[in-house]
Amino acid sequence: MRTAFLPAIREGFANLRRAPGRTLLRWLAKGIVGFVAISLALVLIYKWVPVPITATMLLDEKVWEEGGLTKDWESLDNIDRNLVTAVIAAEDGKFCSHNGFDTEAIAKAAARNLQGGRIRGGSTITQQTAKNVFLWQGGGYFRKGMEAWFAFLIEQAWGKRRIMEVYLNVAETGIATYGAEAGSQRYFGHSAARMTRSEAARMAAALPLPKKRPVVNPGGFTRRYGNMIAARMGVVRRDGLDSCVYD
Repeated sequence: MRTAFLPAIREGFANLRRAPGRTLLRWLAKGIVGFVAISLALVLIYKWVPVPITATMLLDEKVWEEGGLTKDWESLDNIDRNLVTAVIAAEDGKFCSHNGFDTEAIAKAAARNLQGGRIRGGSTITQQTAKNVFLWQGGGYFRKGMEAWFAFLIEQAWGKRRIMEVYLNVAETGIATYGAEAGSQRYFGHSAARMTRSEAARMAAALPLPKKRPVVNPGGFTRRYGNMIAARMGVVRRDGLDSCVYD
């Protein structure tokens, strides 16, 4: 009698030990499926619908200090090609030739990261768009992994023209100011549909740090960087490095 019960008791304890593990795996699987479904739905929606708000905007302290944000969504048809050329010259010269990731830039960033300090990712315009629309600033390797997932999705679903259109509409262009149109109105007093090469280069030069780099009457590094971008714009246009946005 006693011998017959021992296997059953052992099996019962084994089931108790395994049950939490199976439950955790089920919840993990459901979480992954749910995340994939939601991310796919958002990517498909934003393929056609303007992005109304982002985490970056909501978490921007300056937006709350200023009493709100300024942003105006505009079709890429209403944004001067000079600005498209400028951001490619400044941010991502391989925008039209890569699949969302610049492997050479990523390798260089990884080498720098091994030396310590702030994590760098060698981000492309596609990756920056994915971060700005779906995620948040900072976050280290976990956020970079999420960024890679969304970058892959928007490259497949949106295409280069839509990626550029969204990027230029959600990028921070000044204090509590987002998007090319709002930035152009703030700094130059006119629509982004008619930006000069100099104006576009100065805005592109300030994009990485729009709260700190002046667009109007820049000096020092920002002025030199803007001049460098203006020179590169000729190469971008000559070599068709922005052609994928307009073909």
